[in-house]
Order: sequence, then C-alpha cells, then structure tokens
Amino acid sequence: MSLRSVHFVMPDGVDDPAAPSGGNAYDRRVCLDLPGFGWQVHRHTVAGDWPRPDADARAALARTLRELPDGAVVLLDGLVACGVPEVVVPEAEEGRLRMAVLVHLPLGDETGLDAAVAAELDARERAVLRAAPAVIATSDWAVRRLVSHHGLAPDRVHVAAPGADIAPLAPGTDGVSRLLCVAAVTPRKGQHRLVEALAAVAELPWSCALVGGLGHDPDYVTHLRGLIRAHGLEDRLELTGPQFGAALDARYATADLMVLTSYAETYGMAVTEALARGIPVLATDVGGVPEAVGRAPDGGVPGILVPPENPAAIAAELRGWFGEADVRRRLKAAARSRRAALGGWASTAQSLAAVLRRLPTERRRAA
Repeated sequence: MSLRSVHFVMPDGVDDPAAPSGGNAYDRRVCLDLPGFGWQVHRHTVAGDWPRPDADARAALARTLRELPDGAVVLLDGLVACGVPEVVVPEAEEGRLRMAVLVHLPLGDETGLDAAVAAELDARERAVLRAAPAVIATSDWAVRRLVSHHGLAPDRVHVAAPGADIAPLAPGTDGVSRLLCVAAVTPRKGQHRLVEALAAVAELPWSCALVGGLGHDPDYVTHLRGLIRAHGLEDRLELTGPQFGAALDARYATADLMVLTSYAETYGMAVTEALARGIPVLATDVGGVPEAVGRAPDGGVPGILVPPENPAAIAAELRGWFGEADVRRRLKAAARSRRAALGGWASTAQSLAAVLRRLPTERRRAA
C-alpha cells in the first residue's frame, strides 16, 4: 500500500520520560499507528516554552511550516499552534498547506494561570482554531466545548478519543487500601484536594502514591509537600516523581483504587489506563472524565464521580469504598467488564486518518 504523508508538528520533549503527559503519549502513539491507516508520519519537533514561546521559537515554527512542500498535509499539536496565531493564521489563510489542529486541552483551561494570561491565550487559540481547516479534539465533551466557546462550525471539529492498551489485570494489594494517582503534579490536577480528603479519613488504613512529573510547577509541589507535612501524612503519601515502563506497570499492579482529582480534563487517559488493568476509579466529574470512565457492556459503572471543588465528597466516597464490601465488589466487577470493552489506539488512528483524508485541497471559507 502506498502511504500518503502527514507532517506532525509537536513540542520538543515529546519523548522526554522526565516530563510525561497525556498529550505526549497520545502524539507518540498515533505516530506509530497512523501508517496502518495509510499515513506515513514525518515528525517535526519545535523547541520552546509552549504555548507562550519566545521569538526564537516562533521563528523556528514559522520556518518549519514555510519549508513544507505545497499541498502538504500538516497536523499541528495545539500546544504549539494555538498560542501563536501570528504564525499559524497566515499559513492557514494562504491555503498552501492542508492543516488540522489537534487540541489536547484548551489553553485557557489550564489551572493556575493569571486571569489576563488565560484571557490572552483563549483569544489566541480562538483565532487559530477559526482559521484552521479542521480541528481535532480528544472527547465528545471537548468537541462541544470548542464549538460553543470559540464559535466554530460543528462540521469542522472532529473527535479522536485516546485509545487504551489492555494490560494484565492488576492483583492489587489487599483489595482496598492501596490508592494510586497518576498525574503531573500541577494545580490543574488538584492533588491538594486529594491530600485534604485523605487527611479527613486518616483513621482508615490507606496508603497512596502520587505518580507524576514534579517539574511543571515547583511552587505547587512545594505547597503540596507542606500540606502533606502539616497533616502528618509523610509515611503514607508518597510523591514518586515521573515513572514509566516497568516501574509504572508495577505501581498499577499494586493499586486497589485509582484516584484523580483534576479541575479540568478533556478526557483522562490515566482513567482508561487504570480500567485497562481492571482497577476501579474515583474521579472528579469534570470535562471528558465521564466518557473515559464510561460504562461496562452490562451498564455497570466502573467508577465513582464526585463534584469538583469538594474534598469532603471525595472523603465521603473513600469512606464508602473502605466501609462497604458490596461497593468494592460492584466497582471491581464493572471495571473488569469495562476493560474488555475499551477502544484501542487503532480506533484513534483511524479517526485521525479520516479527518486527514477529508482536509480541503483549496482555501476554505472563513469560520
């Protein structure tokens, strides 16, 4: 089969194991799977502090796009594209390149941003997405959010949800007490809410590992360590830093319950990674997380969703998890059933390939 070419422009560091993220994992995986659906991927990584790069990084991105051949199909990671309309919009409007923008997280949804910075990033993203011939989001929720928030034509915004690799069933520790949170340690992931909730149930026999990068927001990490010390939880709550490969697999293998307390998620790949091992989930009901949790084929729900901004609700559900064996049995059975029904990464690549095939060959109308 003759493969068509797609030029995938993404942040430098996408392969850095010290800075794991769902967006990086998604980008790497679709590069591997797109050839199976007729697309040879040419990777272009661009160094810079995205989405707010300096002049050198903006110039490097402009040069990368300028050097692509006329008519090239280009997939732009939104972290790179959405903050620099001065670079991307002229290329999109010229129509020389057949462009699609992949949005992992709307820029203004990042927690902890100064209000003025968030508003500026939001406006920049709107300009880019309105100019792009196609936009790809990672959940149905994210599609609706982008369409309504940025005023995009619905037929230009497409979904390509992350896949999951089915892994061996996690044996767990004792079926109840070992908790796991896999997420970069940042304000958006809300680990401080988990610490507060765990402090409220300190009499229960839990232990918890917080697995995720510590370099994104050092001030937040310092705050979190102080919170753990203030509650006297140093011996029970471990900040492991980033882990991957066999080390991460070992963490999942000993987990009895996955906990995610984010303020914003377009999907929640850590949720499906846990479900792929039959581990039930306790998560905040935000964004695309309910889609990631999903339902088992028999209608069972493999997780508990709690309102955001409410550590007391998290604590209450933890008490239920520890105190009610029937709840644990029901959630574990649903998680194992959901595991068998999870979509794979081939479905993600197939969805992306379909969007790339439909990219217009001529300059499109304005959004």
